[in-house]
Amino acid sequence: MGNRLPAIVIALVILAGLAYSSFFVVQAGEQAIVLRFGQIQSVKTEPGLYFKLPFAFIEADNIQVVQKRAIRFDLDDIRVQVSGGKFYEVDAFVVYKITNAERFRETVSGDVVSAEARLRTRLDSALRRVYGLRGFEAALSESRAAMMTDVRDQLRPDAESLGLTIEDVRIRRTDLTKEVSQQTYERMKAERLAEAELIRARGREGGQRIRAIADRQVVELESKASRDSEITRGLGDAERNKIFAEAFSKDEDFFDFYRSMEAYRAALTNSDTTMVVSPNSEFFRFFRDAGGSVSAGTAASNEQ
Repeated sequence: MGNRLPAIVIALVILAGLAYSSFFVVQAGEQAIVLRFGQIQSVKTEPGLYFKLPFAFIEADNIQVVQKRAIRFDLDDIRVQVSGGKFYEVDAFVVYKITNAERFRETVSGDVVSAEARLRTRLDSALRRVYGLRGFEAALSESRAAMMTDVRDQLRPDAESLGLTIEDVRIRRTDLTKEVSQQTYERMKAERLAEAELIRARGREGGQRIRAIADRQVVELESKASRDSEITRGLGDAERNKIFAEAFSKDEDFFDFYRSMEAYRAALTNSDTTMVVSPNSEFFRFFRDAGGSVSAGTAASNEQ
């Protein structure tokens, strides 16, 4: 009995090792590729406990675990050129799943790093194609969502060839390069200055038009007022002459007196004119006599 105890212990250890190496567990969010002598035997996608041939060290059955959940990888500082010739710096990321584990194993040996390296190259090319078909402003406008959809659609066939399914593609950042930023600033500044000058020119034009209309209206109003005043003055003069004529026909002495008063007013209000008239002149007869009669001495003096 004592001699058989070591053998029993060794047998138990061997059996335990066989049992341990004959089972494997697939966790939630994982899938397992069963390889038998280097060839894909099956793919386990559901969580649970599974059997396999023991002794992986002789390559009977090997298990390679890959992710079943969504995986994200980022691509930063991609330099892309738009159709106008200017350059952007773009940051993007891709969300994908390993949906065909067999193909994933066959193409990249089940290595996520190798798969993402290939995917990175193809994403870079897709971004360059999509940006190259669009103008300068498209990446900063509402067209950005359509651009992400185009990138995703272009990337999907390449991803499927690796056993991957693209869930989403997002552009996180789109910035102008430094030299393009300065050029854009100068262009926008020139456009704003030109727009401001255009507005000022339109304002000056509008002001000149308003002033011209106002000047024309002033001339028209002054012309109309002058015309109306001349008409009124003419009517007044006509009425005055009519009254004078009637007054002369009724009272010749009064009319003579009025004309003399008008002559006095016209002669005496003009400060630039110097008159030398004799006090006994007939011109002043109404100053000597309210009736305006001419004395004999004055008449004789005038005759001399």
